[in-house]
Amino acid sequence: MSKYVDGFVLVVPKGKEVEYQKMAEMGRDSWMKHGALQYFECRGDDLKQQEMGDEKSRAYSEMTGATSDDNVWFSFIVFNSREHRDEVNKKVMDEMSEAYQEQTDFIMPTDMTKMAYGGFEVAVEG
Repeated sequence: MSKYVDGFVLVVPKGKEVEYQKMAEMGRDSWMKHGALQYFECRGDDLKQQEMGDEKSRAYSEMTGATSDDNVWFSFIVFNSREHRDEVNKKVMDEMSEAYQEQTDFIMPTDMTKMAYGGFEVAVEG
């Protein structure tokens, strides 16, 4: 059975890692409770450009505009299908809206202008 993945690349300023990880753990708990198959938050460790023959890849820091004061995170959530993703995400967003409706001063521990998001149909699975 094919799967569907939501993928994120995030920039977290150094010094905000603990705050972000706490938020990510709350997100994990909510997504898993509402039916996600797997949930991953991955802090960048080896993000250098790679030589590939005569070409070089782009580094994640270049792609995101991250500076030496930032950490790059790659995150993804696995679902059964796009429809399953939509059902789970609706439940998660409803839960988060209710939980944060009273908070007017919440500041994200990430730089949202440097975040990328997309939904991906799994084409090859191992």
